[in-house]
Amino acid sequence: MMQLKPLTLSPPPQPPPGLRWFPSLAAPEKTLKFHQFLVLLLTFIAYAAFHASRKPPSIVKSILTVSDSDQDPSQFTGSPAHNQTGWAPFDGPHGPHRLGELDLSFLLAYAIGMYVSGHIGDTVDLRIFLTIGMVGSGIFVILFGLGYFLDLHSLGVFLVIQVCCGLFQSIGWPSVVAVVGNWFGKAKRGLIMGVWNSHTSIGNIIGSLVASSVLGYGWGCSFVLPGILIMLAAAFIYLFLVVHPANIGLELSGKDVEMSVEGVALVDSEKIETLDGGMRESEDEEGSVAIGFLDAWRLPHVASYAFCLFFSKLVAYTFLYWLPFYISHTAVAGANVSHTTAGILSTIFDIGGVIGGILAAVAADLGTDSVVGGNARALATVTAIIDGTGSVGAALGPLLAGYISTRGWNSVFVVLIVSTTIAGCLLIRVVKNEIRGKLNEGKWLWLSIISR
Repeated sequence: MMQLKPLTLSPPPQPPPGLRWFPSLAAPEKTLKFHQFLVLLLTFIAYAAFHASRKPPSIVKSILTVSDSDQDPSQFTGSPAHNQTGWAPFDGPHGPHRLGELDLSFLLAYAIGMYVSGHIGDTVDLRIFLTIGMVGSGIFVILFGLGYFLDLHSLGVFLVIQVCCGLFQSIGWPSVVAVVGNWFGKAKRGLIMGVWNSHTSIGNIIGSLVASSVLGYGWGCSFVLPGILIMLAAAFIYLFLVVHPANIGLELSGKDVEMSVEGVALVDSEKIETLDGGMRESEDEEGSVAIGFLDAWRLPHVASYAFCLFFSKLVAYTFLYWLPFYISHTAVAGANVSHTTAGILSTIFDIGGVIGGILAAVAADLGTDSVVGGNARALATVTAIIDGTGSVGAALGPLLAGYISTRGWNSVFVVLIVSTTIAGCLLIRVVKNEIRGKLNEGKWLWLSIISR
């Protein structure tokens, strides 16, 4: 007779090491609100560090492609051996093409990795997973910078480093959103999430300033320092990030769980990436049914949102990766600014992103209920479609800029203007329907008040 083995229960999840070392930070000494704030702070730092580590390629583009005649020796403070004037294989007339291909390799790997990392994150400890993503990103950012010190000129090696970096970077967004979802349930907090979502622009600003500040010591330093910073941030995540309230004996209130939250993902082009593996489906899904890929495209406004994000990310990522290059190569009053100044000036774009992200999050529930009708499984499919389409635009924009810019930057801006116009036009019908729906809701609410 076959004997049954006794059922063994898995041990309860343990708090992170930092909370075990400092018991005063754990419950019940600290309240749920304290830990919610701590989670927001740590995830903010984590994703800001991810974005900061993405900025070096855009900052050093103008250095990698310069010729001897364009070089200003006063910009360098290091030894003469470090005062490089262009860097093969990115110098020469086709240098911008190679840089565009470099951006494409990173962004395609990032887009593909988003889908994979989202599903992996559902099965592993998100604290460990996020730490791995940050450490891996830091390693490959530093490796790219070491190419300067090792006198490396192989395009293939640089492409492989960027692909690996993109895969590790893709771990960040699904992980931080899943953690925030665990702590805030389905509560709708537009303004709070708007401030939190500014980590993207804050990270870009920090990355630009850090990379620019050491550019004079050789472009490799502009990679090494951000790589070290994200690895330091990873240490704090590993030590103090609590993935779920249950890990420290806390639980969300019923109010937090019952309120609707679907709209958070549509804050901006970067935020739409959350729902692919990031947001967890509700456990109460008896009424939810899976939806096919083609059926999801037929849902109201899905195509409009998807292609709007395609063109929006095409524009945003072109600025993200090429704005410092454009500024340094464009004469103002007959003179060109230094590469360091160009990197600093490029942060103005991200300052606008901080303000815009906060303002947009106040109305973050725009359109989502009408798209998916509360079906959690449909929501996952729809957002995967929107995110995937947007990621294609993000990869295509910098590549096109690299090729078109050799014919003149006016052509690049024509493409950006046309893309922005198309993105706006795609939302006209959506906005009209939303306004009509809000007006109808107000009309029925007013009639119900009168009838009482």
